[in-house]
Amino acid sequence: MAQVAVCGPGECTPEEAGAAEAVGRLLAEAGAVVLCGGYGGVMGAAAAGAREAGGIVVGLLPGRDRAGASPDLTVALPTGLGEARNALIVRAADAVIVVGGSWGTLSELALARRTGTPVITLGGWRVVDAAGRPVPGPVPAGGPADAVRLALTAEAGAEAG
Repeated sequence: MAQVAVCGPGECTPEEAGAAEAVGRLLAEAGAVVLCGGYGGVMGAAAAGAREAGGIVVGLLPGRDRAGASPDLTVALPTGLGEARNALIVRAADAVIVVGGSWGTLSELALARRTGTPVITLGGWRVVDAAGRPVPGPVPAGGPADAVRLALTAEAGAEAG
């Protein structure tokens, strides 16, 4: 069973929330477990989409308790690690879908790429080198369905490799 992290800002636009909800729903319909940071914004929208589709959603929380966690989580795991929990989210994932962008989201994108976890992007951060060329690694998606397809294909390729 694939485990796909959906990462994005805790405060997001309505468009980002809609995309995240669709991603969560599509992942659940495909039988994937959704991993996230466990709170609102993109995380909450992805959790809601997955829950509505009958999926499993695991939230890795930065604090020592479950206070404020999304009610749509199947499992809420307090880590007590603060932002360092971002490393756990991406290490537990077979692929990461980034929706939108924030500093925490950028850290998740970087940690995932650093450890070889495939990253699919829906808007948000574009990482470029000093000459302005896109840095290899993050794969832009055309929409939620494309992001899920790319993430599940990347996950399958990682298992085969």
